[in-house]
Amino acid sequence: THTHTAFICVCVCPMSPSCNDVSGKELQPRRQRRTHVPDKPNYSLNLWSIMKNCIGKELSKIPMPVNFNEPLSMLQRLTEDLEYHELLDKAARCDSSLEQMCLVAAFSVSSYSTTVHRTAKPFNPLLGETYELDRQEEFGYRSLCEQVSHHPPAAAHHVISQRGWTLWQEITIASKFRGKYLSIMPLGAIHLQFHSSGNHYVWRKVTSTVHNIIVGKLWIDQSGDIEIVNHRTKETCQLKFSPYSYFSRDVPRKVTGMVADSEGQAHYILSGTWDDKIESAKIIQSSRGGSGSEGKQKTVYQTLSPKLLWKKYPLPENAENMYYFSALALTLNEPEEGVGLTDSRLRPDQKLMEEGRWDEANSEKQRLEEKQRAVRRRREAEASDAVDEGKEYEGYQPLWFHQRRDSVTGETNFVYNGGYWEAKERQDWSMCPNIF
Repeated sequence: THTHTAFICVCVCPMSPSCNDVSGKELQPRRQRRTHVPDKPNYSLNLWSIMKNCIGKELSKIPMPVNFNEPLSMLQRLTEDLEYHELLDKAARCDSSLEQMCLVAAFSVSSYSTTVHRTAKPFNPLLGETYELDRQEEFGYRSLCEQVSHHPPAAAHHVISQRGWTLWQEITIASKFRGKYLSIMPLGAIHLQFHSSGNHYVWRKVTSTVHNIIVGKLWIDQSGDIEIVNHRTKETCQLKFSPYSYFSRDVPRKVTGMVADSEGQAHYILSGTWDDKIESAKIIQSSRGGSGSEGKQKTVYQTLSPKLLWKKYPLPENAENMYYFSALALTLNEPEEGVGLTDSRLRPDQKLMEEGRWDEANSEKQRLEEKQRAVRRRREAEASDAVDEGKEYEGYQPLWFHQRRDSVTGETNFVYNGGYWEAKERQDWSMCPNIF
């Protein structure tokens, strides 16, 4: 069994030791981090009483009591994408870009594994809120998120690892309440670049659906397709997340995929589930089979036996009373010295909620949201004054990220300016807005 500090070191291809060497650095003693948060209080509140007025609306605009939240912000949830960062450490050591693609695909699926029981919503970050996760000593990476827009809510994220990779993403969440279920559509691309090869991968997230909003037990499903493209080699991976069906004989939460070279020739078959594990099987032969259900010719692949790429860590003991947090999630809101003044760990309503003081948390949440609205009204007034005087008005500018057109996707997105870790080093946070 894996504990949360174990490393998965199963190589995609037994012939290439380059993916498998684990440096001695990983055996250093680690800083002890917390392993629990206070148990969730047993408050009952009818979700439908609040949601019935919201059908068809954009959910980020509806003030929700903390009773439906978990004590983490959306920025911390985004940082949880890094739980299985060792897949990227291993991918950085691969000689073959197709094997590397298999590991990148497993990493893209692994970020959903924590969601299977996590039906509570994270806190919507305030504009200008940040969250840093500095795990350079233990795992070689540093991560920074900033809330760069409030409507629509958008967060920018930048991670750099000394083990050979950089990841950046800007995620805008669009959500629609449909009556019985809620659809959450993350918009925006995830970029991952490996330093030594320059391989640059881009993909997007699938739709999450929360079912049984009105009656019964809430449950979450992930469905849709992910296409991962290596823009340097033009190799691709197609992943399919099958929606849950009561009538299907398939295993629930199933994910299947295929890794192909720049000519479209398939090299690996991927299979598994988004809440447990992903395996890859190398194709050694393909042949045209008989007709499929729609009269199309099927391709039959002969493969080597599958290799495990990724396996989910077991949940910590008592997780069901601690919001079903993983071992990583339990540490995210732990107080840490020296972080920026806008860091989610310092957010008072979220801290009160974690401590189980929900009534105080609710009034504090209202205070923070009203404070944010007042700043917004002031900004709108300044903008209209500038227009009246015929001046240029520069809208809200994030502190650590700026907008730029991406040379690979052609989209404009927020990228990291630099400067955060240097400010932390100097302990100079004078540039931070007062948002709490």
